[in-house]
Amino acid sequence: MNTPNFRRLLTILALASLHAHSALAADYEPKDTNFAKFNPRRAPAPGPLLLQTGDRLAIVGDSITEQKRYSRILETYLTVCVPQLKITVRQFGWGGETAEGFRKRMQQDCLRFKPTIATFSYGMNDARYRPYDDVNGLWYASNYTAIVEAFKAAGSRVVLGSSGCLGKARPGATLDEENLNLCALRDIDIRIAQSEDARFADVFWPMLHAVRDGADRYGTTNQPFELAGRDGIHPDWSGHLVMARTYLLAMGLDGDLGTFTVDLEAGHADATAGHKIDSFTNNELTITSSRYPFCDAGETNKAASIRAGMTLVPFNQELNRLLLVVTNIGAPNCQVAWGQATNTYTAGQLAAGVNLADDFPLNPFSDAFKKVDSAVAAKQAYETKQIKTEFHGPEGRTNIEAVVTRTEAVRAPLADAIAAAFVPVQHTIRLAPVKE
Repeated sequence: MNTPNFRRLLTILALASLHAHSALAADYEPKDTNFAKFNPRRAPAPGPLLLQTGDRLAIVGDSITEQKRYSRILETYLTVCVPQLKITVRQFGWGGETAEGFRKRMQQDCLRFKPTIATFSYGMNDARYRPYDDVNGLWYASNYTAIVEAFKAAGSRVVLGSSGCLGKARPGATLDEENLNLCALRDIDIRIAQSEDARFADVFWPMLHAVRDGADRYGTTNQPFELAGRDGIHPDWSGHLVMARTYLLAMGLDGDLGTFTVDLEAGHADATAGHKIDSFTNNELTITSSRYPFCDAGETNKAASIRAGMTLVPFNQELNRLLLVVTNIGAPNCQVAWGQATNTYTAGQLAAGVNLADDFPLNPFSDAFKKVDSAVAAKQAYETKQIKTEFHGPEGRTNIEAVVTRTEAVRAPLADAIAAAFVPVQHTIRLAPVKE
């Protein structure tokens, strides 16, 4: 037999074996002495913007997706940070599921809604919490490949995600053995994405680093920092921020949310698209913005905080840049007051640009942001009920079309509530040169 599918399986098997035996000198990630044994292949670069205006995004995965945390971060980000793209979202998380499980239900549950782009993240259950073996690797690869092909056949672009890592061992294997298994599946994912011309979201490698870095930076004997969750499988909010970052980068988003440029000497101010200068007098700049920064003012040392995740990966630098540039200050330093907080910067820092989203965790967008995020949470909560309880309930098994019509009527106002919550925000930046 020499069919394309058979040749693909041989390629996948070769990759799995090479990873397991460390036999190939290929393009690997930079060495980290703490993780030398993992030796993961280098993830491909994300590429240009994959999203298109009006895209319908499906977020697919197992119980980690059903937690509705990284999926909520993704939807809220796409809603408020890049509203010009007009992306709509559905999440399809299902606890305990494998790639095979989703493959069997994807036509009824997901493809009927005609997604134009899809992210999916499996591997944790597929790895079976044990050391890697080729037979299981092939089973996983065949199902993951079939999902990609089904999405593509339905006209959907694909962001293929790896699983994250484990933070605690399960019975039957050591933590390193289980994570080496997940790393092997992650490397298989890269090969599938390359062969199928799909984007790859590397969740495993950044998560492995963030688990260690968070424990080192914030953990104590009495209060460990458990980014991967108390059970070591289901991440806390900090871990979901790490996951969401990988998907947003894989979609090709550049994180430029806007720039406010002020020339104090000339008394002039400009703003980029999505923001309108209302007035600039007496060093006070008032702006109306129809794009928000991504907001979270949680404690940086708590695994349950998104803000903690922002300190472990460069989320704000890569994906959350709302810049203030001030020139001709006429003093060595300048105070910047935004909302209830005031920071002092050097003239050089302001001339280069400071990231308001990073430096002002609590800011004038915070309340409006929470309203949108709460509406996203309510909609996604219903989407879990819609699919798991209604589509797969007694009525769904006998008359699925009637269930779809009835439940879509319930979901529609929840989706409308997100749009209604997203309103322009007027805010003021006060500049006070400090002459010393």
